[in-house]
Amino acid sequence: MATDLNILSANLSEAFSGKVVSLEERLGELTLVVKASDMVSVFTRLRDDADLRFEELIDVAVSTTPLTAARTVRRRQVSARCARAKAHAFAAVYHLLSVTHNWRLRVRVFAEDDEMPMLESITAVWPSANWYEREAFDLYGIIFVGHPDLRRILTDYGFVGNPFRKDFPLSGNVEMRYDAAQRRVVYEPVTVEPREITPRTMREENFGRH
Repeated sequence: MATDLNILSANLSEAFSGKVVSLEERLGELTLVVKASDMVSVFTRLRDDADLRFEELIDVAVSTTPLTAARTVRRRQVSARCARAKAHAFAAVYHLLSVTHNWRLRVRVFAEDDEMPMLESITAVWPSANWYEREAFDLYGIIFVGHPDLRRILTDYGFVGNPFRKDFPLSGNVEMRYDAAQRRVVYEPVTVEPREITPRTMREENFGRH
Protein backbone atom coordinates (compact mmCIF):
# COMPACT_ATOMS: atom_id res chain seq x y z
CA MET A 1 0.00 0.00 0.00
CA ALA A 2 2.76 2.42 0.92
CA THR A 3 4.55 1.59 -2.32
CA ASP A 4 1.40 2.37 -4.33
CA LEU A 5 1.02 5.70 -2.54
CA ASN A 6 4.65 6.55 -3.24
CA ILE A 7 4.18 5.78 -6.94
CA LEU A 8 1.00 7.84 -7.10
CA SER A 9 2.60 10.71 -5.20
CA ALA A 10 5.58 10.73 -7.58
CA ASN A 11 3.29 10.63 -10.62
CA LEU A 12 1.20 13.52 -9.30
CA SER A 13 4.24 15.64 -8.49
CA GLU A 14 5.65 15.05 -11.97
CA ALA A 15 2.37 15.66 -13.79
CA PHE A 16 1.42 18.84 -11.94
CA SER A 17 4.73 20.53 -11.24
CA GLY A 18 3.98 24.14 -10.32
CA LYS A 19 0.24 23.52 -9.86
CA VAL A 20 0.30 21.60 -6.59
CA VAL A 21 -0.58 23.75 -3.56
CA SER A 22 -0.08 20.77 -1.26
CA LEU A 23 0.04 16.99 -1.39
CA GLU A 24 -0.41 15.12 1.88
CA GLU A 25 -1.03 11.56 3.00
CA ARG A 26 -3.63 10.95 5.67
CA LEU A 27 -5.48 7.78 6.65
CA GLY A 28 -3.83 5.85 3.86
CA GLU A 29 -5.01 8.19 1.12
CA LEU A 30 -3.49 11.17 -0.66
CA THR A 31 -5.08 14.60 -0.69
CA LEU A 32 -4.08 16.93 -3.50
CA VAL A 33 -4.85 20.64 -3.22
CA VAL A 34 -4.86 22.72 -6.41
CA LYS A 35 -5.88 26.28 -7.25
CA ALA A 36 -9.36 26.95 -8.60
CA SER A 37 -7.84 28.43 -11.77
CA ASP A 38 -6.08 25.13 -12.52
CA MET A 39 -8.83 22.69 -11.59
CA VAL A 40 -10.24 21.88 -15.05
CA SER A 41 -6.85 21.21 -16.62
CA VAL A 42 -5.76 19.18 -13.57
CA PHE A 43 -8.91 17.04 -13.59
CA THR A 44 -8.66 16.46 -17.33
CA ARG A 45 -5.12 15.18 -16.98
CA LEU A 46 -6.03 13.07 -13.95
CA ARG A 47 -8.58 11.34 -16.16
CA ASP A 48 -6.53 11.01 -19.35
CA ASP A 49 -2.90 10.56 -18.26
CA ALA A 50 -1.90 6.89 -18.59
CA ASP A 51 0.15 7.14 -15.37
CA LEU A 52 -2.89 8.35 -13.44
CA ARG A 53 -6.11 7.24 -15.18
CA PHE A 54 -8.74 8.32 -12.67
CA GLU A 55 -11.70 7.19 -14.73
CA GLU A 56 -14.36 7.74 -12.08
CA LEU A 57 -15.56 10.61 -9.95
CA ILE A 58 -17.32 8.87 -7.07
CA ASP A 59 -18.31 11.84 -4.89
CA VAL A 60 -18.04 15.58 -4.37
CA ALA A 61 -18.10 16.76 -0.75
CA VAL A 62 -17.79 20.25 0.69
CA SER A 63 -15.67 21.33 3.65
CA THR A 64 -16.54 24.62 5.31
CA THR A 65 -15.18 27.01 7.88
CA PRO A 66 -17.44 29.72 9.37
CA LEU A 67 -16.86 33.01 7.58
CA THR A 68 -15.88 34.76 10.82
CA ALA A 69 -13.28 32.08 11.60
CA ALA A 70 -11.89 32.23 8.06
CA ARG A 71 -11.50 36.00 8.34
CA THR A 72 -9.91 35.68 11.78
CA VAL A 73 -7.29 33.26 10.46
CA ARG A 74 -6.51 35.61 7.59
CA ARG A 75 -6.09 38.52 9.99
CA ARG A 76 -4.00 36.73 12.58
CA GLN A 77 -1.99 34.48 10.21
CA VAL A 78 -1.71 31.87 12.97
CA SER A 79 0.68 29.66 11.00
CA ALA A 80 1.54 29.05 7.38
CA ARG A 81 -0.16 25.65 7.30
CA CYS A 82 -3.25 26.80 9.19
CA ALA A 83 -3.64 29.90 7.02
CA ARG A 84 -3.29 27.82 3.85
CA ALA A 85 -5.88 25.32 5.04
CA LYS A 86 -8.43 27.83 6.37
CA ALA A 87 -7.87 31.02 4.41
CA HIS A 88 -11.15 30.48 2.55
CA ALA A 89 -14.50 29.41 3.89
CA PHE A 90 -15.54 26.89 1.23
CA ALA A 91 -13.73 24.03 -0.48
CA ALA A 92 -15.01 21.31 -2.78
CA VAL A 93 -13.44 17.90 -2.19
CA TYR A 94 -13.49 15.55 -5.17
CA HIS A 95 -13.13 11.81 -4.54
CA LEU A 96 -11.60 10.00 -7.50
CA LEU A 97 -11.08 6.33 -8.33
CA SER A 98 -8.63 4.79 -10.77
CA VAL A 99 -9.94 1.37 -11.78
CA THR A 100 -6.84 0.81 -13.90
CA HIS A 101 -4.37 1.28 -11.04
CA ASN A 102 -6.66 0.60 -8.07
CA TRP A 103 -5.93 4.04 -6.61
CA ARG A 104 -8.08 6.55 -4.76
CA LEU A 105 -7.40 10.26 -4.52
CA ARG A 106 -8.94 13.29 -2.85
CA VAL A 107 -8.61 16.62 -4.63
CA ARG A 108 -9.47 19.77 -2.67
CA VAL A 109 -10.19 23.07 -4.40
CA PHE A 110 -10.88 26.24 -2.41
CA ALA A 111 -13.35 28.83 -3.68
CA GLU A 112 -11.55 32.16 -3.49
CA ASP A 113 -14.60 34.36 -2.83
CA ASP A 114 -16.12 33.69 0.60
CA GLU A 115 -19.20 35.84 0.00
CA MET A 116 -20.05 34.24 -3.37
CA PRO A 117 -18.08 30.98 -3.70
CA MET A 118 -17.62 29.97 -7.34
CA LEU A 119 -15.82 27.07 -9.00
CA GLU A 120 -15.68 25.71 -12.53
CA SER A 121 -18.03 22.83 -13.29
CA ILE A 122 -16.30 19.57 -14.21
CA THR A 123 -19.35 17.92 -15.77
CA ALA A 124 -17.49 17.94 -19.09
CA VAL A 125 -14.72 15.86 -17.49
CA TRP A 126 -16.94 13.49 -15.49
CA PRO A 127 -20.70 13.63 -16.24
CA SER A 128 -21.36 12.13 -12.79
CA ALA A 129 -20.45 15.54 -11.34
CA ASN A 130 -23.85 16.86 -12.45
CA TRP A 131 -25.93 15.91 -9.41
CA TYR A 132 -22.99 16.22 -7.00
CA GLU A 133 -22.49 19.86 -8.02
CA ARG A 134 -26.21 20.55 -7.81
CA GLU A 135 -26.20 19.18 -4.25
CA ALA A 136 -23.25 21.39 -3.29
CA PHE A 137 -25.02 24.37 -4.86
CA ASP A 138 -28.24 23.62 -3.03
CA LEU A 139 -26.83 22.90 0.44
CA TYR A 140 -23.78 25.21 0.49
CA GLY A 141 -24.45 27.84 -2.17
CA ILE A 142 -21.35 27.12 -4.26
CA ILE A 143 -21.91 28.25 -7.86
CA PHE A 144 -20.43 25.93 -10.48
CA VAL A 145 -19.76 27.98 -13.58
CA GLY A 146 -20.61 26.14 -16.79
CA HIS A 147 -22.94 23.59 -15.17
CA PRO A 148 -25.66 22.64 -17.70
CA ASP A 149 -28.56 22.70 -15.21
CA LEU A 150 -27.57 24.32 -11.93
CA ARG A 151 -30.68 24.32 -9.72
CA ARG A 152 -31.72 22.97 -6.33
CA ILE A 153 -31.94 19.21 -6.01
CA LEU A 154 -32.88 18.44 -2.39
CA THR A 155 -34.67 21.47 -0.95
CA ASP A 156 -37.93 22.97 -2.15
CA TYR A 157 -37.93 25.49 -5.00
CA GLY A 158 -38.99 28.30 -2.66
CA PHE A 159 -36.36 27.48 -0.04
CA VAL A 160 -34.34 30.45 1.23
CA GLY A 161 -30.66 30.00 2.05
CA ASN A 162 -28.28 27.05 2.11
CA PRO A 163 -29.00 24.71 5.04
CA PHE A 164 -25.53 23.14 5.43
CA ARG A 165 -23.74 26.45 5.89
CA LYS A 166 -22.52 26.97 9.42
CA ASP A 167 -24.23 30.37 9.63
CA PHE A 168 -27.63 28.99 8.60
CA PRO A 169 -30.17 29.42 11.45
CA LEU A 170 -31.55 26.21 12.95
CA SER A 171 -35.08 27.55 12.59
CA GLY A 172 -34.53 28.39 8.92
CA ASN A 173 -35.46 31.63 7.17
CA VAL A 174 -39.05 30.86 6.14
CA GLU A 175 -41.78 28.42 7.08
CA MET A 176 -44.40 26.94 4.79
CA ARG A 177 -48.04 25.91 5.16
CA TYR A 178 -50.91 25.00 2.91
CA ASP A 179 -53.49 27.78 2.56
CA ALA A 180 -56.92 26.26 1.90
CA ALA A 181 -58.38 29.57 0.71
CA GLN A 182 -55.62 30.11 -1.86
CA ARG A 183 -55.31 26.38 -2.54
CA ARG A 184 -51.54 26.52 -2.58
CA VAL A 185 -48.49 26.38 -0.36
CA VAL A 186 -47.46 29.77 1.02
CA TYR A 187 -44.17 30.84 2.56
CA GLU A 188 -44.01 33.11 5.60
CA PRO A 189 -41.36 34.40 8.02
CA VAL A 190 -40.51 31.90 10.75
CA THR A 191 -42.39 32.26 14.01
CA VAL A 192 -39.77 30.37 16.06
CA GLU A 193 -37.46 32.61 18.07
CA PRO A 194 -33.89 32.24 16.69
CA ARG A 195 -31.24 30.82 19.02
CA GLU A 196 -27.53 31.48 19.17
CA ILE A 197 -25.79 28.10 19.17
CA THR A 198 -22.19 29.34 19.15
CA PRO A 199 -20.72 29.33 22.68
CA ARG A 200 -20.19 32.82 24.04
CA THR A 201 -16.43 32.36 24.32
CA MET A 202 -16.24 31.46 20.62
CA ARG A 203 -18.29 34.36 19.29
CA GLU A 204 -16.33 36.89 17.28
CA GLU A 205 -16.92 39.76 19.68
CA ASN A 206 -15.31 37.69 22.47
CA PHE A 207 -12.56 36.07 20.41
CA GLY A 208 -9.23 36.12 22.25
CA ARG A 209 -10.58 37.29 25.62
CA HIS A 210 -10.32 33.88 27.30
